[in-house]
Amino acid sequence: MKLTPTVLSGCFRVHPFISKDDRGAFVKTFHSMRFAELGLPTMWHEEYYSSSRKGVIRGMHFQTPPNDHEKLVYCIHGKVLDVVLDLRKESATYGQCTSVELDSTYGHGLIIPKGMAHGFLALSDDALLAYKVTSVYAPSNDLGIRWDSFGFEWGIDKPVISERDHNHPMLKDFSSPF
Repeated sequence: MKLTPTVLSGCFRVHPFISKDDRGAFVKTFHSMRFAELGLPTMWHEEYYSSSRKGVIRGMHFQTPPNDHEKLVYCIHGKVLDVVLDLRKESATYGQCTSVELDSTYGHGLIIPKGMAHGFLALSDDALLAYKVTSVYAPSNDLGIRWDSFGFEWGIDKPVISERDHNHPMLKDFSSPF
């Protein structure tokens, strides 16, 4: 397993161990000792997945303190364009974002630290994204930034967006607690 840093401090691309043969594939998405060597989380409190059809944008989501969390995300079916936005006020990359294509063919994932918003665009007809998080879901701390308010070009003219995601505040109107 290889972990490579992105342009956002603490955000790593995960290149898993993959074994393929005529039966299919075996993919190792997490290795506690390797993560611990890099100071990354090794204890997860919830795990879930979302399914999306092509053209769906979900995001940009995060939880605020004291229920903020780190995430490990990976695509287990299909392909997504995963996007992370730095909301940490003291960070040199505050307000900047990075994107990574996650494709189930390669098993790549992403580690997202506390203080970053996360979202994705489904690129395949069906996409299944898995999440591991270091805190339990807390509805009162569940917030978001509007998907089109931070200068990222999603590459789609008419995305499918939930009403909730459409109504998140713009980045310029958001007072970060991070």
